[in-house]
Amino acid sequence: MLDTALKTQLQAYLQNLRQPIRLIATLDDSAASAEMRDLLQEIATLSDKVSFQEAGADKRTPSFVIAKEGDTHGVRFAAIPLGHEFTSLVLAMLWTGGHPPKVEQGVLDQIKALDADMNFEVYMSLSCHNCPDVVQAATLMAIYNPRITTTIIDGALNQAEVEERQVMAVPMVYINDQVFGSGRMSLEEIVGKLDTRSAERDAEKLNAKDPFDVLIVGGGPAGAAAAVYAARKGIRVGVAAERFGGQVNDTMGIENYISVLETDGPKFAAALEAQVRHYEVDIMNLQRADKIVPATSEGGLVQVHLANGAVLKSRSVVLSTGARWRNVNVPGEEQYKNKGVAYCPHCDGPLFKGKKVAVIGGGNSGVEAAIDLAGVVAHVDLVEFADALKADAVLVSKLKSLKNVSIHVNAQTMEITGDGQKVNGLRFKDRVSQEEHSLALEGVFVQIGLVPNTEFLKGVVQLSKFGEIEVDAKGHTNLPGVFAAGDATTGPFKQIVIAAGDGAKAALSAFDYLIRTPVVQPVQETATV
Repeated sequence: MLDTALKTQLQAYLQNLRQPIRLIATLDDSAASAEMRDLLQEIATLSDKVSFQEAGADKRTPSFVIAKEGDTHGVRFAAIPLGHEFTSLVLAMLWTGGHPPKVEQGVLDQIKALDADMNFEVYMSLSCHNCPDVVQAATLMAIYNPRITTTIIDGALNQAEVEERQVMAVPMVYINDQVFGSGRMSLEEIVGKLDTRSAERDAEKLNAKDPFDVLIVGGGPAGAAAAVYAARKGIRVGVAAERFGGQVNDTMGIENYISVLETDGPKFAAALEAQVRHYEVDIMNLQRADKIVPATSEGGLVQVHLANGAVLKSRSVVLSTGARWRNVNVPGEEQYKNKGVAYCPHCDGPLFKGKKVAVIGGGNSGVEAAIDLAGVVAHVDLVEFADALKADAVLVSKLKSLKNVSIHVNAQTMEITGDGQKVNGLRFKDRVSQEEHSLALEGVFVQIGLVPNTEFLKGVVQLSKFGEIEVDAKGHTNLPGVFAAGDATTGPFKQIVIAAGDGAKAALSAFDYLIRTPVVQPVQETATV
């Protein structure tokens, strides 16, 4: 099953095993079981520290456990973990075999200290680029805490179970049969939600930090570029990011970033973070800004208040908070999110195999989504408000060549309907004839653009009517010492390469501000006798 290059690479990785592991499979005579057997047998031939046996009796068939020699407890895969999840399989074997993970010791200590019995069930799809982070986090937690069990479940391989639980978006995490969360989550996020005192401890650490010279709020391409350019000036730089990498993490293919022929979002985000860390920037991840307080005098400190109660101070600030998917804001959308309403066709498309779905939006994102889904689902209805599709001509031509796609223009989405449990249709109005139409569907993918993450700046930083931070050619906002860059600003053309350039420009402007602005010394209190 594995090509020669991949086997050679895997064999090299397995040399890092410090103790023997077993691959214990529950199989039957199905084609999927045969495929799993072939994969596991092939892996077992690559290391004398890996053995394979068919001795399982799990309720999910086919599935297998990765366990230490002499043990039957371990991470279970109800999946054939290839595609995006092959790395998850390799890491699960290495960690089970004693190879240390690249995780901060403090996080590992948090995992070990969790004192409740927890059964993780993680639903994923092999084409989902958001899933590996969640799969690997749940895997690591089971390996490092004996009170945690983890099962990784491929939705396409276990469709009956997915339909019974009405899992319509991945990754989806259950803990002890209750929904814990959906969508991309980092290990730190998951542990933070389970460790109830983590936010309080974080706030204490953050409050104790000395003021920065440049503090960047947001860790996408704009924030990362700003951090690198500022740090290269030899000054004290920090990044407070809700999710380092930002929306890039949710991007499947990147083929237009100059000098990088082809990559994907998660890899690109990891490379951004690696370069920022190379310059010893203080990265404060999983931190959401709640408020900004301008300096009270020229050269004074700007305050950035965080959601956990901490306050960071800096001589200058670069706002690069990015944007998020825009909601269509019709009845049924909120009610059926993750129950048929989805925003990532790459992640959730396989869950709708053989079903009818709609895509709302006729720009590049919507047309690309419809083309992608057409290869998986039975039929795609593309619904566009304008009188013509706005996507590039080559994409529109490709879309129109597909036999299982219907295009509706001048179509105003009125409602996403459902049966109380999941989506069953979409209602739209023809804007020319005013006639209403209903489509029988099982999924709706919303692809209508972005909203800037700037709500916390209202009334303090000048915003456009669209909520974007108003900036000049050098990234200045209306506040002294406060700059902005990227998709959150009025800058045109929301592209990764433009955001990165804006970030560099804002950092250089911030440095120019610092060298031209005297440092305000704190007032020293004097004792009286």
